[in-house]
Amino acid sequence: MTNNDILKKLRVALMLRDDQIVEILELVDFRISKSELGAFFRAEDHPNYMECGDQVLRNFLNGLVIHLRGTKENPKNPTDVLAKHKAEIPKKETSKDRPEFKASPKDSEKSRGDQKPKSTGAKKPFKKKPAAPKIQVVEKVVYKNGKNKKS
Repeated sequence: MTNNDILKKLRVALMLRDDQIVEILELVDFRISKSELGAFFRAEDHPNYMECGDQVLRNFLNGLVIHLRGTKENPKNPTDVLAKHKAEIPKKETSKDRPEFKASPKDSEKSRGDQKPKSTGAKKPFKKKPAAPKIQVVEKVVYKNGKNKKS
């Protein structure tokens, strides 16, 4: 596993945005731009891909400790920090908010509101056939299993 993979997995697990990662790195006086950071998250075959060095990952991990735990003088609760990250994530639109997609009818004549659809032929309503009387296929059988029952 490369340093880039570790950085990607921590970013996803902790729900961090690029600007938050830049702020975390600034906690340990390590300055990096968003574009340089974005190069770490690219695919390996991308022309702008860049290997994440040990120094970058080390400073990120040290900054992450300060970001989550705080300092000795000003301690923080890591669960509160993570809850704040989760609250900052924008909500996705639910399917009820979006307009419903309605497919257009196949026959364009039926979809015209100013005219009645042309009838191609008179259809008769479906009629049920009367049910045939049930025929008993198997006779009722009395089983004798060798025991005499006296009531």
